[in-house]
Amino acid sequence: MPEQRRLALFVGGLVVALIAGFGLGKVINPKSPTAGAQTGAPAPQTTGDGHNHAGPQATAGSEVGGLAISSGGYTVVPNQAAKTFVVNGPDGKPVTTFATVHEKQLHLILVRRDFTGYQHLHPVMAPDGTWTMPAGPTTAGPWRAFADFTALTTAGAQIPLTLGFDLTVNGDYQPQPVPAVARESTVEGKSVTYEGTPMVGATSPMLFKVSAGALEPYLGSFGHLVVLREGDLGYVHVHPEPQLSGGAVKFWLSAPSPGTYRMYFDYQVGGKVSTAEFTLKVA
Repeated sequence: MPEQRRLALFVGGLVVALIAGFGLGKVINPKSPTAGAQTGAPAPQTTGDGHNHAGPQATAGSEVGGLAISSGGYTVVPNQAAKTFVVNGPDGKPVTTFATVHEKQLHLILVRRDFTGYQHLHPVMAPDGTWTMPAGPTTAGPWRAFADFTALTTAGAQIPLTLGFDLTVNGDYQPQPVPAVARESTVEGKSVTYEGTPMVGATSPMLFKVSAGALEPYLGSFGHLVVLREGDLGYVHVHPEPQLSGGAVKFWLSAPSPGTYRMYFDYQVGGKVSTAEFTLKVA
């Protein structure tokens, strides 16, 4: 009888230990080993701020950025009257060291809030960290600016960010309706089309093709794709695969959420840079 009691106590203690270990395991590692796994495309290199840091390979767009004027300790401070701005670092001082990404230290995207007036600009930085815009908003109304850059810390770390800020041009503002969904855009007599259907939670290929003329490298690649979401102008900038695919520029894109988007495809033919615009609806 004492041996049976000892056996029962041993078995009971083993069960308690197993239950405790299972509970502790859930506390230490609450996530499934497959949580967040992605398949089917190049892995995105992003900070979650809508900036997909470019390397020699393609990047998959999935996160929106440009919704805040400050992120990660960095803040953009605009001076609309002077058409200048600075990017202050965590120490509160203007940042003066930036990585060169696609041949430029900073890409500035301007667009009116009705999706019109798109511009892809490259400001010039003074030694004190002041950036001067080569152009600015062209028509009356509310505008959004996106400063897309990669700051360098004193330790040499790269901090890719996209910070957004508002600009306003006084005057009679007549917002334009969002163009209808279409897979073809005509730019200066040339047809530009795209194939592919972005989905939420799944990365899909997007192929953009120009009907006439040979595509030429522009800012280090055969094209650049900026995607803006209606409502908050959430920003995604995607870089393509390094080589053309059947004459088309191939991007990988995962829609951040359902909704209406405006896509801006920058490309170069015959030494001239053009932009094809498309409206996209994601279910």
